[in-house]
Amino acid sequence: MDKTLFEDLKQSLHEAAAIRRGKLSPGRTREICAPDAKTIRAKVGLSQSDFAQLIGVKVATLRNWEQHRRHPTGAAAALLMIVEREPDAALRALHS
Repeated sequence: MDKTLFEDLKQSLHEAAAIRRGKLSPGRTREICAPDAKTIRAKVGLSQSDFAQLIGVKVATLRNWEQHRRHPTGAAAALLMIVEREPDAALRALHS
């Protein structure tokens, strides 16, 4: 490995450790907001059981999302964002 590249990598690791300990502020931050399942479900006007079945999750999982005990991730979060932004198209696609 190139010595300059190694030194840059080593410096980055030291900075990451300092940020983790709270001794250094990160250069930039990104906040990721999980979609609010309860609001989305209310927007489409479905019961918990119907909405859970529609998006392919257990009712207990949907309840956990709605009560903020857990947060949707990955494909489930993406699907919820699609339903939130384009409810008519999502419902047509999921019902067929």
